[in-house]
Amino acid sequence: MTQLFDPISFGDIQLANRIVMAPLTRNRSPRAVPQAIAATYYQQRASAGLLITEATAISHQGQGYADVPGLYDQEQLASWKKVNDAVHQASGKIVVQLWHVGRISHTTLQPQGQAPVAPSAIRAKAKTYLINEDGSGTFAETSEPRALEIAELPGILEDYRKAARAAIDAGFDGVELHAANGYLIDQFLRSGSNKRTDEYGGSIENRARFLFEVLNAITAEIGAAVTGIRLSPVTPANDAHDDQPQALFNYVVEQLAKYDLAYVHIIEGATGGPRDYQQGDKAFDYEALRHHYRDNGGRGGWLVNNGYNKALAEQALQAEKADAVAFGQLFIANPDLVERFKKDAALNTLDQTTFYGGGEKGYTDYPTL
Repeated sequence: MTQLFDPISFGDIQLANRIVMAPLTRNRSPRAVPQAIAATYYQQRASAGLLITEATAISHQGQGYADVPGLYDQEQLASWKKVNDAVHQASGKIVVQLWHVGRISHTTLQPQGQAPVAPSAIRAKAKTYLINEDGSGTFAETSEPRALEIAELPGILEDYRKAARAAIDAGFDGVELHAANGYLIDQFLRSGSNKRTDEYGGSIENRARFLFEVLNAITAEIGAAVTGIRLSPVTPANDAHDDQPQALFNYVVEQLAKYDLAYVHIIEGATGGPRDYQQGDKAFDYEALRHHYRDNGGRGGWLVNNGYNKALAEQALQAEKADAVAFGQLFIANPDLVERFKKDAALNTLDQTTFYGGGEKGYTDYPTL
């Protein structure tokens, strides 16, 4: 019977256990550069089988929130190398989440104050996080985006390729492609945000084209065995919605099965919200999705996320509904979550006021057992 503390391989990445730290945006990287405390933060949590970093912009254009890290500048990469060295010194494994936010941005965060880019010029009913002149943080409506021209897409594919290569060179054990939560790739996938009439719009196959072009660029550069992907079939995050989510994501995982990826990471329900959230009149069938992936030859790890506690995670593993489980907020407050799970110890109280921005408070100062 599979247990949380059993080892597993995700492609070429060896996990000491099946407890994964989910990606968590913390807004503590001024100028998109991870600070020294980031190395402490990740090292504290290195007992996880795998650490997935906070979403990290592949380019300046890909940034959508203040003080999030990047992978496109030498200072950023040098800082990430220190993070990776610290994690590896603690015998941990770490992958970076590759991010382009698309329309979920603000002109003040974009190069030369330009409009954010998107599949279609549809403004998202969403907010982003900005830093005021006095250093305080605030949430603001996203800016009106412009539709990408086909001629611009090869440049974004190149940004993904370069970021993946930079990540491996900086010492990451792999990368996770962020194709979830209403960001650029997800915007192309979904009928609610993609109204294009060219080969990147209309049918499910056309809307998924950009995703697989990105995946082709990344896997050709660093290999599929160190590449994962994150999907969120029904989340409403960042104004994401689709007319036929089951058909869309059945097709997506059917195609993903051909890549022999390290893992597929599925957010169940609404990101950070109800696990039973659904779009349309039918509940999404995650078990059917997993079978669709396996039946089409998919061998990568099946990683699940959203609202799991230890008991739910054990149930999912024992029922073979997942190969590993990712925990988000529990890892914020409990750097030694793995040990606490082993001992069935009490968990620290989470301070939500310190989620975004700031320094050590609520970041590296949570106590261990």
